[in-house]
Parts: sequence; C-alpha cells; structure tokens
Amino acid sequence: MIYRSKLQTPLVDELFHAILALDDQEDCYRFFEDLCTVGELKAMSQRWKVVKMLSEQRTYADIIAETGVSTATISRVKKCLFYGADGYQRLADRVRKTSII
Repeated sequence: MIYRSKLQTPLVDELFHAILALDDQEDCYRFFEDLCTVGELKAMSQRWKVVKMLSEQRTYADIIAETGVSTATISRVKKCLFYGADGYQRLADRVRKTSII
C-alpha cells in the first residue's frame, strides 16, 4: 500500500527528497539549522521526546517535568500516535530496532 498524504505537493516532495539525501548527523544539523528557526527545531525535538515517553507509558506529569512541554502538546502527539498517519510510530519502531542502548 502506498500512503498518499493530503499535504503532498511537488514542493513538499522536493523538501523530503532533500531530507532523504542527508548522509549523517552533521548533515542533519547543518541542514535543519539553516531550514528551521531555533524554536522550531527545539519544538520538533521536544515532540519527538514526547513520542518516546508516551511509548514508555509515562504520565503527563512526568513528561511535563522532563520536557517542559504543555499538556496541549502532549495531547496533540498522543492523538497523532493513535489517529495519525503512523509516522511517529513507524520511526519510533525503526529507531528502537537499531538502537544500541
């Protein structure tokens, strides 16, 4: 099955093609520091941390204490985990399988 996003456009396709061309973590830092504001990058990294913590069945209180995110952010991430496009879950599973920790 091929996923068809409602957000798919040629412009978004070009961005994702560029992201897929990144070779390593240094490339990621260089590209995303240029592409995103500091706030955007921090917000994305916080949401990723929330994904991991929700996957570990952590409480909202624990997540807020550790990340400083709002309950609205946690709720949004949780909604995506259960009703979204499975992007968080697919990547979380992939990262878990390749993690040496």
